[in-house]
Amino acid sequence: MEQSNLTKITQQPSYDAVYVQPMREELTTVGCKELLTPEDVDKALDRNDDKTILVVINSVCGCSAGSGRPGVMMALQNSIIPDELYTLFGGMEKDAIDWYRNKYLANHHTSSPHIALFRNGEPVAIFKRSDIDGHTAESIASQLVTIFNNECSNTGPSISAKDFENITQGKYGCYTDLGKDKN
Repeated sequence: MEQSNLTKITQQPSYDAVYVQPMREELTTVGCKELLTPEDVDKALDRNDDKTILVVINSVCGCSAGSGRPGVMMALQNSIIPDELYTLFGGMEKDAIDWYRNKYLANHHTSSPHIALFRNGEPVAIFKRSDIDGHTAESIASQLVTIFNNECSNTGPSISAKDFENITQGKYGCYTDLGKDKN
């Protein structure tokens, strides 16, 4: 893509915006900011400041709903989280997703859903659909927490435990510090 074409929206969304809004809110209510344009993607990722950046490609599919989004939400209750949190929605922000995949993940298989941790514009860890589908939310959260504990230094959680419980209506319990040994 040429830089001059970044501001034009060339691909129409696949889903009704009203339909996907509740799925968007699951991630935005825990602190993820939406990347809606290729420019947004570059502002988030085209940098060299050693910050850790989580990017989640959200999706309408069952594995995103059943384990992807809940796993990310639970992992963000950890005491160590990425510096910045972002999300794009598969089938909606098609230009932004194409830009993200082609510029930042050109050498990687990408999917929807998808979870990646970046540092200095390069992926540090990637979860593709096959790493999400068929896995529990708790398993994904635990793996993410291990990565956060090893790669990140920002203080978590992304929202308070009380807010997390209110937002999730208690369906995920409290998962603060999933990666710690419970001896």
